[in-house]
Amino acid sequence: MPSASAVPMSSLAIALGANLGDPAATLVAVRPLLSEAVGAWLAHGEGPADGAWPLRQHWSPLFMTAPVGGPPGQPKYLNAVLLLERDAAVPDLPPWPAPEALLGRLLELERRFGRERRERWGPRSLDLDLLWCGGLCCRSPELVLPHPRLGERTFVLAPLAAIDPHRPLPGEDVSVAERLAALLARPGEIPPERLPGRAGWPEGP
Repeated sequence: MPSASAVPMSSLAIALGANLGDPAATLVAVRPLLSEAVGAWLAHGEGPADGAWPLRQHWSPLFMTAPVGGPPGQPKYLNAVLLLERDAAVPDLPPWPAPEALLGRLLELERRFGRERRERWGPRSLDLDLLWCGGLCCRSPELVLPHPRLGERTFVLAPLAAIDPHRPLPGEDVSVAERLAALLARPGEIPPERLPGRAGWPEGP
C-alpha cells in the first residue's frame, strides 16, 4: 500500500473498465500491456539516463459496478485502477512526459481490444481513462486533467480507496475515502462490489 503522505505531484492514475465480452479476461489481458505502454511512454520522455524510472505500481482489486448513464439495460462493469508513484526520495526527478502521448497509447490499447465509440457512456469492451498526471492541469479537446468527473464516480473512487483511502483528491481538501463515503450515502446509490482475487489479478479482499 502506498504511503498516505505521498504527494499528488509524484503520482499518476489510470482507471480501467469493461462491460462487453468477458470483462475479467479483458482486464487480466490488458494489465501487462498497460504496464508496457506506461514504460514505453516514460522511455520517450526526459527520464533518467539509464531509462529506469523509480516507479511503484499499485493495482486495485476488481470491482463489479452498476452502469452510470448511457442506454438502459447495459451489463454491469468490471472496474479497477492502476496507481503509479515515483520515489520521492530520488532527487532531481524530471517532470512526467507529455500526458497526451500517454493518452494516445491508452486509446491504442482500447482499439486493440475492440473499443468502438458509438455513443456517450455506452457499453464498451475496454475503457482506459487517465485520471491525473502529477500536478498537471490540462484542458483541451482531447484531454482534461485532473479528470473532471473523478470525484463523482464511485466506480473509480472505490478502487482508489482500496489502494490508498487517505489520498487527497487532486486539487481538493478531501480524501478519496471521504468523498466515496459521501457519494455512497446518497439515496439509491449502489455500492461497488469488491471481488476476490483471481489468476492474473491477485489483488482481492
